[in-house]
Amino acid sequence: QVHLVESGGGLVQPGGSLKLSCAASGSIFSSNPVVWYRQAPGKQRVLVAVINSRGSTNYADSVKGRFSISRDNAKNTVYLQMNSLKPEDTAVYYCNVGLPKLLLDWGQGTQVTVSS
Repeated sequence: QVHLVESGGGLVQPGGSLKLSCAASGSIFSSNPVVWYRQAPGKQRVLVAVINSRGSTNYADSVKGRFSISRDNAKNTVYLQMNSLKPEDTAVYYCNVGLPKLLLDWGQGTQVTVSS
């Protein structure tokens, strides 16, 4: 089973930026869509961004224009560049593979906190 490890989260002020990374233990990204989800305290996990095997991307309305998903197949890594962060972006961010059916177990996620 391929495992995913998310990293790059932290505490940032409103308007700041963070770049999250999602590293896979095997070569699974190149042939599958990769997704970023987030889960805020007390809320359900929601889809934030997706990149398919051809590199096409799609975003939730709440992050469109501020977040950018990209992939480096050679490094088995997918990134989420987050700009103009808002307090409502505070959540644990998770990556996974597959859409609509997710293929892997969830990783530990990475905490993003946007606060002054």
